[in-house]
Amino acid sequence: MAKLLATFEKHRGIALLIAGGISATGFAPLNLWPLTLLCLALLMHLVVKAESGKRAFVLGWLFGVGHFCIGNNWIATAFSYQAAMPAWLGWIAVFLLALYLAVYPALACWGAWRIAKFAAPASPKATIPFILAFAGCWIIAEWLRSWVFTGFAWNPLGVIAVGDAAAPAIYIGSYGLSGLVIASAGILLLLVSRTWRPALFLALPLTVLAVTALVVFNTDSIDTVIRNKAFNKRQVELTIVQPNISQIDKYAPGYDAINFSRLAQHSQPKNERPRLVLWPEAAIPWRLEEGYPFRYYQFQPGESAQGARLTLMRLMNPGDVLITGVDRLEFDKDEQLVGARNGVTAMDSSGKILATYDKAHLVPYGEYLALRWLLEPLGATRLVPGTIDFWPGPGPRTLNLPVDGRRVKVGMQICYEIIFSGQVTDRANRPDFIFNPSNDAWFGSWGPPQHLAQARLRAIEEGLPVVRSTPTGISAVINADGRIIDSLPHKKAGRIDATLPLAKAPTLFALYGNILPLAFAALLIACALLPLARRGASR
Repeated sequence: MAKLLATFEKHRGIALLIAGGISATGFAPLNLWPLTLLCLALLMHLVVKAESGKRAFVLGWLFGVGHFCIGNNWIATAFSYQAAMPAWLGWIAVFLLALYLAVYPALACWGAWRIAKFAAPASPKATIPFILAFAGCWIIAEWLRSWVFTGFAWNPLGVIAVGDAAAPAIYIGSYGLSGLVIASAGILLLLVSRTWRPALFLALPLTVLAVTALVVFNTDSIDTVIRNKAFNKRQVELTIVQPNISQIDKYAPGYDAINFSRLAQHSQPKNERPRLVLWPEAAIPWRLEEGYPFRYYQFQPGESAQGARLTLMRLMNPGDVLITGVDRLEFDKDEQLVGARNGVTAMDSSGKILATYDKAHLVPYGEYLALRWLLEPLGATRLVPGTIDFWPGPGPRTLNLPVDGRRVKVGMQICYEIIFSGQVTDRANRPDFIFNPSNDAWFGSWGPPQHLAQARLRAIEEGLPVVRSTPTGISAVINADGRIIDSLPHKKAGRIDATLPLAKAPTLFALYGNILPLAFAALLIACALLPLARRGASR
């Protein structure tokens, strides 16, 4: 082991670039999380030996480049569906994005090195203060990554623990959970270094936190039981549709009728019970609202909004409510198209539009072209077909819908909105569940399972079921514990008929959001600085 570590130290830049790539295999679909812990332990071992804060930053950045190049490889697939740009540009985009995202682990490494040297300047090896500082700085870095330049929060480290091991997320969210992953890797490093006592000292409080959270996680409160009995006297029936419409076919000329027939085939009622029918993001190209110029109703049933709604009504039982992804349009006073909204529309079986929601967290370069004035002359365009940018909606919203004689509160999060921890519900109007219509057909084979894993983490954090409907999968019903009740595999057409899982009482994280992981990070850093306080007191 000593010889191997010496080799890594000699070629630490290359070693960390490779280790960063290997660390990404801990995410879905491979789920090789022990490798992630080993690679993080190596990162900490090499950072603590860095000669300067600048060197620690560079080492963290190299690790991040490898980590994000492999973890985000699915982004390259999206470029293969955009005829206006060459497919190979996708791999350039993955690499360039990794160069930027790597700044965040680099900042965490720099911060941990500075704090450790400040608290224990003579220590050349990993100690408890260094590990605590590393975990605290990593939490802050991931939180920054979630909002700086609109944010790209994909795959925080904590998602490798999704399942029972993610129970602490009910207190400290996914970013705090990432801190626990770092601390676990630190314990592994202490064990490899044969520093048994510090490893046990660090493992004990983390174990107590994890066990306490797990007990709470698996215990329904009295409030939860009473509230759910009142809500669920008759269970809410769901029909989730996955038509298996590929991205190549979605916008191909003449495919509208074929695509709709697949949606219709899997939406027919099987009995007379009223249902909530859930379709994917941008499921249909029709305009369901009145008031657009006539030209925008051509090529849809009846060449009108009413004709489109009548066609949808034929698929529904009396009392059904359909929630479908559908783009909505924005015009200027001269009826010129100036923008679009990626939204959903909820419609009852009489054709009445009950509510709409517009996606708030849009994908840069996917749904709008940032720096259009600079990039458009260079031949760049957004990935979604068309030249008009999408406009953002106001943020998380709860739709209050009548289903089978009761009001069902549906929290809406379209596509990758679901990855933003602490930003997925309207806390003033807590929903009964979160609906996450998405179009993962862009995302190759790695993107869909990673997206699903992050949706499961939102269920755990919020104590709410999450229901996903996507064109090609993975569609799923996830209960409030983050467990998958039912799902449809990738690239398979079908439907899920299920009853809505019960919500839990609001978790601590659901009540207070990301102030909790940030407070946890502050606590870890404060503990890392205790040796400095003790030295000051002894003088």
